[in-house]
Amino acid sequence: MELNTQTDLVARSLRSVWHPCTQMQHHAAHDNTVPLIPVSHGRGAWLYDHEGRRYLDAISSWWVNLFGHANPRINAALKDQLDRLEHAMLAGFTHEPVVQLSEKLNALTGGVLGHCFYASDGASAVEIALKMSFHAWRNSGLADKQEFVCLKGSYHGETIGALAVTDVALFKDAYGPLLRATQTVISPDTRRAAEGESEQDVARRAAADVELLFQQRGDKIAAIIIEPLVQCATGMAMHDPLYLKLVRELCDRHQVHMILDEIAVGCGRTGTFFACEQAGIWPDFVCLSKGISGGYLPLSLVMTRDDIYQTFYSSDVTRGFLHSHSYTGNPLACRAALATLQIFEEDDVLAQNQLRAARLTAALAPLAEHEQVRHFRQRGMIWAFDAIDAAPDFSRRFFTAALQKELLMRPIGSTVYMMPPYILDDAEIDGLAAGTLAVFNQVMAGQ
Repeated sequence: MELNTQTDLVARSLRSVWHPCTQMQHHAAHDNTVPLIPVSHGRGAWLYDHEGRRYLDAISSWWVNLFGHANPRINAALKDQLDRLEHAMLAGFTHEPVVQLSEKLNALTGGVLGHCFYASDGASAVEIALKMSFHAWRNSGLADKQEFVCLKGSYHGETIGALAVTDVALFKDAYGPLLRATQTVISPDTRRAAEGESEQDVARRAAADVELLFQQRGDKIAAIIIEPLVQCATGMAMHDPLYLKLVRELCDRHQVHMILDEIAVGCGRTGTFFACEQAGIWPDFVCLSKGISGGYLPLSLVMTRDDIYQTFYSSDVTRGFLHSHSYTGNPLACRAALATLQIFEEDDVLAQNQLRAARLTAALAPLAEHEQVRHFRQRGMIWAFDAIDAAPDFSRRFFTAALQKELLMRPIGSTVYMMPPYILDDAEIDGLAAGTLAVFNQVMAGQ
């Protein structure tokens, strides 16, 4: 059925679609508190509605889109794959895209993380890593190691296992009775620095909290899960790479697995392909999703070490990792990921992003120095700052005002952030900076 007007599509969506991470009443409010935008198509860094208005996708459509919408090279790979194989179950079968993708990712870790297990979304990857850790210890004769540790303010997804290692009350509190108890340690968030403390001092203090817990309960702890360098959903809390190095040493000393959730911060987002590279360490498990498919198709995976893989390798079926998803290792999603990795190689993306990041950081100087801004921060292709004395509805009003300036932005509480795709040209960078400043001034003046 063809839509007559943009209004028709909004009305139909409000009647039939339950939108994620949304209080639906806000969309339905007569004052249009949080407008619902019907997207007609995307090109490059822009999304277009049915009436021709455009919006710069400054948050990469929830941090997934790396190389722009309708990217010709990823499109071509998918069109080729469509004529070959759309899907085959990965239990008892394999195919070139999933093998090739696994080999390329393995090579990016220097062969340290040589085994890939596939799913569809980030939360599922976290579930897999948690289950693998628990089961690996059991298979190793250490069945008492059943507890998990997460950082204060951490977010790792909203399925039951992933939510248990999430520490954001808004998402977690309603489901408390369903969740397994988890140990929580302080965050290395550099905003927590006391007077005179450096970022590395904060990292050492946070690592000392982990050490104390491991000394007390190491024989019960299976794994600690960390979003390396940037805890995104808690408000882009950034930390020094030293923290990862120190925790890696503690995990080795106390026989605790290290799970790194690189779902949002991997794939070049923090400046290196894997965020943990900046600490010079590799974990026991890496979870990838979001940008790995270029923002095209649902794809997630867990990479792990051979010694963990070997704990499951047996003639005994019950020692195997009997976890599965119907679309595990989907060939189309894997081809999109391969095309994404090819763009990284061909375009020297990480080096080019350094130039983009420097320009945008310079363009954002008026915000960094703004009297109503604190903790302006940047890591790779992530920028964030906190509004001083922001009103409770700051994020909603900012989102609505940004749309009027052709910007798609969704602050987290009083934290404004940008995670744009890796293709912005100079005019788009300057426009994003100027538009963000204008929106911020407008919203803060209207409080």
